[in-house]
Amino acid sequence: MIGAVLAGGKGSRLGKDSKPAALLAGRPLVSYPLAALAEVCDRVAVVCKRGTLLPDLDGAERWDEPDKPRHPLTGMVHALSEAGGEPVLVCAADMPFVTADACRTLLAAPHKSVAVVAASDGVLQPTFGVYAPQALETLRAAPANARLTDTVESLNPTRVAFPARLMMSVNTPEQLAEAEALLAAA
Repeated sequence: MIGAVLAGGKGSRLGKDSKPAALLAGRPLVSYPLAALAEVCDRVAVVCKRGTLLPDLDGAERWDEPDKPRHPLTGMVHALSEAGGEPVLVCAADMPFVTADACRTLLAAPHKSVAVVAASDGVLQPTFGVYAPQALETLRAAPANARLTDTVESLNPTRVAFPARLMMSVNTPEQLAEAEALLAAA
């Protein structure tokens, strides 16, 4: 199994030059999903734009995706293309509460389709899921302006429910402060 941390976004709402390198409780934001995926995957890569500034990846690979479009789907397609026919466990770089146990739960789910994807409060979370190589054609064929959720829904994915906190993304300074408070309280 290959793990792919999606880090190709601008991070402009966070107000940082590099969202993956933004510090959360003294660690780069990207280090949280990297650590979770590293516990369950044989290889882990950060999929990002060529100009993305990354902190030390602690043994993970860096896979530079195409510069355009700037969309999570770009990273997912690139990861599946680079995976050499293996399934890929994807997680967004801004999801610090994803755990290795959550990854194991996705991996253990019955694979009724080409994708097993997290859901929270009934809402699909396509940037945390397992995608089989057979999903690549559908993902690659999606229109550039397609909503990621709609594209992944077309795969008829197996859904795995997770608590909302586990799926929390850090996109703004306020969310970074909230994540910091949640980590401090844990």
